[in-house]
Amino acid sequence: ENILSRIRSFEYSQKNAVLVPAAALGIGGMLVFWLRSRHKIRTIEMGDGWWGSGERPLKGKEDESIRPFKIETSDKEIEDLHRRLEQVRYTPPLEGAAFHYGFNSSYLRKVVAYWRNQFDWRKQVEVLNKYPHFQTTIEGINIHFIHVKPSYVPHGRTVQPLLMVHGWPGSFYEFYKIIPLLTEPARHGLDGGDVVFEVICPSIPGYGFSEAPHQKGFDTIATARIFHKLMNRLGFKQYYLQGGDWGSRITTNMAQMLPQCVKGLHLNLIFIGRQGLGRIISVMLGAYVPWLVGLTREDVRRVYPFIQRNIYDLLRESGYLHIQATKPDTAG
Repeated sequence: ENILSRIRSFEYSQKNAVLVPAAALGIGGMLVFWLRSRHKIRTIEMGDGWWGSGERPLKGKEDESIRPFKIETSDKEIEDLHRRLEQVRYTPPLEGAAFHYGFNSSYLRKVVAYWRNQFDWRKQVEVLNKYPHFQTTIEGINIHFIHVKPSYVPHGRTVQPLLMVHGWPGSFYEFYKIIPLLTEPARHGLDGGDVVFEVICPSIPGYGFSEAPHQKGFDTIATARIFHKLMNRLGFKQYYLQGGDWGSRITTNMAQMLPQCVKGLHLNLIFIGRQGLGRIISVMLGAYVPWLVGLTREDVRRVYPFIQRNIYDLLRESGYLHIQATKPDTAG
């Protein structure tokens, strides 16, 4: 019973991940689930890639060194920024438009004034440099990450590597407040049990201080592969993962790619990838001829108010998403 209570059976597919508590299944249920799932487990091919500028060099090994990195700014950069902020030209907003047509230029004045007159850039640079920063070159681009180790490990405690991946619009800085709770739980009044973590927080390529890909086709699978290579380069064979927003897709891809390396996966956003043209058409027809697509009147009563409140609102407020997904260089 003790063993069963600690077993968790995972079934990964390229679309989603399902967690089934084995203790809830019983011995017979576990056996059936195992027999079914052992044939269904699919992994993503790790493959390889090149995202540097120009063609991949035919000879020579990539520089695998881990280089210390420090965030810096200068008076010249800050003065240039201040000059740009001071030269902003505003167009009056439509009367009564609030934010329905986009960002309100009256409020924008307050935002710009904050960045120009109140925000302390030098102090923020000091805050960002609180933890050790590094860069390394993987698949032709420089990957930035912070790596925080416990300053003290009590006797009998195990240090476990934990990779934490941010999302959009975010950065490694998202994790600054939780890092000390993970690396030194006892100092913060937490019962760390038998485990403390050393935390690795990379910047997704194109974010923060990680170099952007120079080639087309970069995606979450390429990011997952790069982050596996990063952990391997740091000397880790097995590790835990945490992800939110795009980080959840990246870390899920990592678990699907090399499940033998992933000891645990924690997500605070779940992507459900079971959409398709047929499903979209069914939803559209369901409002008018529900019987044709297998919906009951009760389904219609429950589903379509949700679509009206959520799906339509999403379409109305996601113009930025369509631009970034189809013409990112325009926004850039």
